[in-house]
Amino acid sequence: MTDQAPATHSHDSEVAQDHPALRHALQEIVDSGFTGIQVRVNDARGEWVHSAGRSTLDDPEPPPTDGYVRIGSNTKTFVAATVLQLVAEGAIALDAPAAAYLTELPVDPRVTVRMLLQHTSGIFNFTGEIYGPDAAVEGGIPWNGATLVPGIPWQGRQWVDSRFTRYTTEELVRLALSRRPRFEPGADWSYSNTNYALARLIVEAVSGRSLAEEMHRLVLDPLGLEQTSVPDTAELPQPHAHAYYRYEDDGRETTVDVTAQDPSWISSGGDMISTTRDLHLFISGLTSGRLLPAPLLAEMLTPCPPAGYGLGVFVQDTAHGTVITHNGGMGGHGALMYSTPDGTTTLTAGINYVDDADQSLGAAFQTALQRLVDVVFAATPAPAPMVG
Repeated sequence: MTDQAPATHSHDSEVAQDHPALRHALQEIVDSGFTGIQVRVNDARGEWVHSAGRSTLDDPEPPPTDGYVRIGSNTKTFVAATVLQLVAEGAIALDAPAAAYLTELPVDPRVTVRMLLQHTSGIFNFTGEIYGPDAAVEGGIPWNGATLVPGIPWQGRQWVDSRFTRYTTEELVRLALSRRPRFEPGADWSYSNTNYALARLIVEAVSGRSLAEEMHRLVLDPLGLEQTSVPDTAELPQPHAHAYYRYEDDGRETTVDVTAQDPSWISSGGDMISTTRDLHLFISGLTSGRLLPAPLLAEMLTPCPPAGYGLGVFVQDTAHGTVITHNGGMGGHGALMYSTPDGTTTLTAGINYVDDADQSLGAAFQTALQRLVDVVFAATPAPAPMVG
């Protein structure tokens, strides 16, 4: 990066032209080390869209305010909504064994569809599992004071060099199922990309169609999401800000543009592409009840301890009321998605940055992100308590 001051760009609506606190919060995120950010806020005052920082490391032009971005684990919310639509149609039962739909895979028969969406299955995460420093885990290696049991390559030079490798979802799942589970099904909570890879395979098994086709039929088309896709190519549509990855090799630091990458390595744990506009339409349409039947939406928004995760969403109690959210990051791109339970106030964002194996921007980003969320939702009347 150069020392030139980052640029900003905005398309503020007439009813919400001045948001100094939001502008300051975005600048804090850029100052924490992120290359750029684009944000969309929708609330009772209207819509406010703004970007800060840079689209690329070499150019002060700010990110496009409706640029395409890899949304990472926000994908899980889309997949969960698709599964729940199939539950509404009677094709899937939430508390049925996942193995009943995936007869050719060695899935523990005690694992239910609900456990997959809720991250309570205990199934090994194919991107690797991190255990406490005192854990005696077969195949574990020391990692940042803890023990890492590796999965597929997703960090360092090894990932950079293999980022165009094509994986099948079944290949990723079989790797995970060959490893010891983290815990007995339903006994605990642990975030695992494998859960959502299995959910993808269930959708495809019961429908006879690809996840992309079913998601279009059940989620994207009903909500008018024209800028969202389950990609089958390494390229990202235009316009977009650029994503980067930094690694050290033989004492030399190298930064690589990784905007183009084959997202099959993460499958439906985080492979989708969208924009802040479509993320707003999705999360507001979901939480306001325009997509799912009320009983299934209530199931989705019922948090499971200890993480407060429902079915594909986090349900967070904040000083400003309950917030429904999911965020995600994927190799130099990230996305934020927040909503009040009634969908009347939303915050969506796309982020571009220089990623690395140490996740060195994590702590500073979390601090700046909390200020951004506080600014948006402090002005929102506290919603009624959630039932269920």
